[in-house]
Amino acid sequence: MNAVERTDVLIIGSGFGGAIPAYHLAAGGARVVVLERGPWLSGEDFEHDFKLGSSYTRVFDFVVGDGMSLLGGNCVGGGSVVYFATMPRAPRFVFERHGSIGRRMWPAAISRDSLEPWYDRVAEALPVTMQRWDQVPYGGGLFAAACAHAGRTANPTPSAVDVEKCTNCNWMMAGCRFDAKRSLLLNYLPAAVAHGAEIRPLHEVQSLSRTADGAYRVHYRIVDDEDYRVLHDSGTIEAKIVIVAAGAGATPVILQRSEPELGRMPAAVGRYFSGNGERLNTAVFDEDRVRDVLGLSRPDGSAYAANQIGRGPTVATWDRLDGTLPEYERYSLEQLYFPPGLGTILAQVPDATGPTWFGREKKEMLRRWQSWLTVFTMSEDDNEGVFGPPPPTGNAERISQQMLGRGPLRYDPTPNTLRGWALADADVKDILERDGLSKVMPWTNDVVGAYTVHPLSSCRIGDDPATSALDDRHELREHPGIFVTDGSAVPGALTVNPALTIAALAERAVPGIVRAARERGVDVRYEGSLPDGQRAPSPAAARA
Repeated sequence: MNAVERTDVLIIGSGFGGAIPAYHLAAGGARVVVLERGPWLSGEDFEHDFKLGSSYTRVFDFVVGDGMSLLGGNCVGGGSVVYFATMPRAPRFVFERHGSIGRRMWPAAISRDSLEPWYDRVAEALPVTMQRWDQVPYGGGLFAAACAHAGRTANPTPSAVDVEKCTNCNWMMAGCRFDAKRSLLLNYLPAAVAHGAEIRPLHEVQSLSRTADGAYRVHYRIVDDEDYRVLHDSGTIEAKIVIVAAGAGATPVILQRSEPELGRMPAAVGRYFSGNGERLNTAVFDEDRVRDVLGLSRPDGSAYAANQIGRGPTVATWDRLDGTLPEYERYSLEQLYFPPGLGTILAQVPDATGPTWFGREKKEMLRRWQSWLTVFTMSEDDNEGVFGPPPPTGNAERISQQMLGRGPLRYDPTPNTLRGWALADADVKDILERDGLSKVMPWTNDVVGAYTVHPLSSCRIGDDPATSALDDRHELREHPGIFVTDGSAVPGALTVNPALTIAALAERAVPGIVRAARERGVDVRYEGSLPDGQRAPSPAAARA
């Protein structure tokens, strides 16, 4: 494939940062092509098993770095297909954080107040609703009862889930086959396609180059549908505007690999990575104490024994999201269901006399798996992640046929980050071990280092060119016409689930992208409409 195609706008990635501008630019009359590295699956394709080649291994990208591992989406719809759809807004103090640079990280133009209307737009489009207590499944109820027993508050979380459709099967992390989870397959992406946008799955972008007239060429390879280690044909598409939204673990890699052709990248490309301060603890509950201390029981007479029933995070305690507390001591604690596989491997045995994550005692812990409760910490970290030289292709050196790779990220947590984790770990123990309710241990970092499901900040917005790769319009410094709108643009940890903030920032960026496109000769306008919520077409129908 040697011919060079041409389009107005080329978007790399189809998660929140890619789907939102794809819809608005297509609705405004631009020719839009979206290249997505992963496959295109929809409701009926999402399987309830962990077999190699099932949807579970096909839609994830798990990249092991040096000190930090990243878990993200690898499919049309990106992280929205594999997320738990918990959608809080970032606390007000987040936008005033100084972090490791000693001054406000966020651009002066962005605050919680200025972002509020963009939050509102996304909440209406998906939509996002507040869950009621009578809609909270067993795991959330157990966490809420334990918080109340410890004198803490707890709240149902805002969510992009249609609870009337939800079956509480707890498979939503591998894609929702019932279309209860409001992924981008149900709103922005089908609306973009309806307005003429073209979405191409299994297209992995390798690099960008510049044309003589100031446009850009995007160079890609075709990924094998079964073995992601195998790359087939190559191709090139020329565009006047390029939007990079490949995720915080891939966007900086693409830009770094493009440096020989594009010219020098801003110093902050591939630096200041944040894992959103994330940490996981597993509690193994004593069923008798749950009944006797908390007074809980299920209709079948058991006290809890319901780890597999539910839908991801439904209840959180936000007591530590207090702007008067010192930085690095603010965090949220959220009840979470992490499915078998990585979760069962990394969970450690409380009070073990032998190995904490394998062996006889771990086997006994696994026997009690229905009595587990996982608690998810999101805290303030120090943006200490740095990306090394990019691999030959893609964002990682592929180790297995699907899902697993080794990437160039290096992460060495600072004392600030470690202090936040230690405070959160102690808080979880205080809440869940009180009066013998459970035994709690953090997940081990010995196997894959720290880990995050919400990677951020590797190509962040800001006012200072020395510490930010993008200006406050999300345009890449010194490279006009290239924009970054995914989680890598978020300046730092948010202390809550980041999907709604990423989406709101992408909505906010669109009018500026439209102005830049018009200046570069693209006949496009900003309509400001929202998608109407139709179901995504199948890949075959979209190509027809």
